[in-house]
Amino acid sequence: MTKYQLTDFLPTTKKEAELRKWNTVDVVLFSGDAYIDHPSFGTAVIGRVLESEGLKVAIVPQPDWRGDFRDFKKFEQPRMFFAVTAGVMDSMVNHYTANKRLRSNDAYSPNGQAGLRPDRATIVYCDILKKLFPETPIVIGGIEASLRRFSHYDYWSDSYHRSILVDSKADLLIYGMGEQPIRAIAHTFKQGGNIKDCRQIPQTAYLSKTAPTNDNQIMLYSHEACISDKRKSAKNFRIIEEESNKMQSTRLVQPVGQHFVVVNPTFEPMTTQEIDAVYELPFTYLPHPKYKGKSIPAYEMIRFSVNTHRGCFGGCAFCTISMHQGKFIVSRSEKSILKEIAKIKDLPDFKGYLSDLGGPSANMYKMQGQDKNICSKCKKASCIFPTVCKNMNTDHTALLELYKKTDALPYIKKSFIGSGVRYDLLLHKTGNTEIDRNNSIYTEELIRNHVSGRLKVAPEHTSGAVLSIMRKPSFELFKKFKQIFEVINNREHLKQQIVPYFISSHPGCTPNDMAELAIETKKLNFQLEQIQDFTPTPMTLSTEIYYTGLHPYTLKPTYTAKSKTEKLQQRDFFFWYKPEYHSQIRNTLKKIGRTDLIEKLLRK
Repeated sequence: MTKYQLTDFLPTTKKEAELRKWNTVDVVLFSGDAYIDHPSFGTAVIGRVLESEGLKVAIVPQPDWRGDFRDFKKFEQPRMFFAVTAGVMDSMVNHYTANKRLRSNDAYSPNGQAGLRPDRATIVYCDILKKLFPETPIVIGGIEASLRRFSHYDYWSDSYHRSILVDSKADLLIYGMGEQPIRAIAHTFKQGGNIKDCRQIPQTAYLSKTAPTNDNQIMLYSHEACISDKRKSAKNFRIIEEESNKMQSTRLVQPVGQHFVVVNPTFEPMTTQEIDAVYELPFTYLPHPKYKGKSIPAYEMIRFSVNTHRGCFGGCAFCTISMHQGKFIVSRSEKSILKEIAKIKDLPDFKGYLSDLGGPSANMYKMQGQDKNICSKCKKASCIFPTVCKNMNTDHTALLELYKKTDALPYIKKSFIGSGVRYDLLLHKTGNTEIDRNNSIYTEELIRNHVSGRLKVAPEHTSGAVLSIMRKPSFELFKKFKQIFEVINNREHLKQQIVPYFISSHPGCTPNDMAELAIETKKLNFQLEQIQDFTPTPMTLSTEIYYTGLHPYTLKPTYTAKSKTEKLQQRDFFFWYKPEYHSQIRNTLKKIGRTDLIEKLLRK
């Protein structure tokens, strides 16, 4: 077991900086999360990337934003800039349920303690820093900032918000995965530049008093125009989503008040060598020693797991992954992954079991378009909806090889796949006999050897109309996959479960759709556990439909359940098997004229 010293972590206090013989620091990074020195946590990654550029970096995790602000002053003024992130999760999603009830715990805090970060943490932290150090530049990033780079609907206040650049008064925003832009910012400062010199860096956004003059840019409808006409907001969203899913995007400019939000194009997707280099950084893979004796739930969940790739080309309407990580898959090399597993074996309490070997979607490792020229011209959000793109290589051979090499390691007893699996990729017939055979072998290998009792999949709904809005495949595909799962389980004498995820109150979903969902899942003998009420989060297609009432790609009106009563009526259908819900379900079925379903659904 490797033993680490305090100086193996980035400093979180002045004393820790002095142990490194630092009198000043170049960058102070404020985060809404506890500091876990692990590549699954963005704060650690950005800190280590800046460190690799030769900068002196300090991290202030979960600063106290009340009282005398001593946490914000502990390192005084950095030589270059402050960096601010709300953390791995959006602070509002972290704090509130879909029904806007305050959560009682926080998975990214020691002992799961709630209340260690404020609502809208990015804005709160920036406001304090601007008051204390008005001359020092602030760079914001992470998912909270990234998905609020344009005007957006805010579910928690039920209002349309300006870009977070306006409300935070930050000097620069990094959107998406931040390694490439933060390196470029570091280079600019090291060469004697300032924050304004960073405005040309890809994958950044800034607030300008004048509109940039450039032929290769798109002027969006202004914030004020979108407030007065929701149709313009919907049109803006389509442009934003299409540009976000292009390999070479265009600069987008949105007027707001007397200013302009300027969002630069993205970097090219990282190469395997570049992402491997990130995982080569000197992470300890442990929480900072200040948390000794305390458990951080988010860390406990991932500490024996390995991330094989980034990105997702599923393009689900309710998901933010493609808008943040991108739809193009960036895969690590086998060598890099196996090297990380070798580090994990030395962690405390490791017993030989990997909890996950996956990514946003477990089975997209090393998948990409066969002809890059076709990909470079594509702006579709999904490569697999409504059908799998003919240009997409869906061969699972690379994953099979990775599983084989992982399981052959003498210190690995079992490797599990905890990430969600896209069964539509597994069942897709390419017409290539060898690829189809390998995908069938992968399906068998996955079910036989890599399920930790329960396999997570996400059909999300049973209604074809709702699934179409969600950009998800037909429910018939799920039923087909379930049959394969059961055949293999029975043959191998396994007692494994398939755990489907479903969403209620999604745009386009009616009480009738939920009643049909209940009937379908009852036929399949499911008593649903993994369910959620749709939560509108910034910068998703589903949220734009929820807010505007229009589908941005057709501009046709789309029904969405919004009131608490409507949402609960839909959610009740998940619990048809619980007698305490029967009265409400019966009343709803009468109300929508589906009394024919009462006996089918509620009888034992």
